[in-house]
Amino acid sequence: MATKSDFTADEWKTLLESPLLAGFAITAADPIGFFTTIREGWAEAKELAAAKTTASDELIKAVAEDLLTSEGRTAARDGVKALVAGAQISELKGKALGELKRAAAIVDAKAPGDAAAFKTWLGHISQLVAEAAGGGFLGFGGVQVSDNEKATLAEIHGVLGV
Repeated sequence: MATKSDFTADEWKTLLESPLLAGFAITAADPIGFFTTIREGWAEAKELAAAKTTASDELIKAVAEDLLTSEGRTAARDGVKALVAGAQISELKGKALGELKRAAAIVDAKAPGDAAAFKTWLGHISQLVAEAAGGGFLGFGGVQVSDNEKATLAEIHGVLGV
């Protein structure tokens, strides 16, 4: 099983950013509003906290543990901010997908035994974020997962190869 020491600092930073980008791609696909963004962020945070203790894959646990530290969280957020700096709203999803593809390539090359579980986990995070966004006003009405989010989920699964 792969650990942080199996990756370069740049590769590890990409892996740390990937759970954030899995959710970010969904948010960028269908930016609805402030409260929706909060619900989406909360869904992602709950999954990260759960993965730290319940994930069966050691790479997933290591990434979740590192993201839940101040240093890891700051590195991941700074990386995402740098990625989207100066980008047009229409470019955000594509940038996130490109980095997810890079993360998938890194785990495929450096941690083939963990790759399927890790990439499936990223897809799961994006699904949770998509589901958190739906429901209309105060959870009533609306659709659970919008067409734009469904299309983005398919794109995420495509770049991850899951």
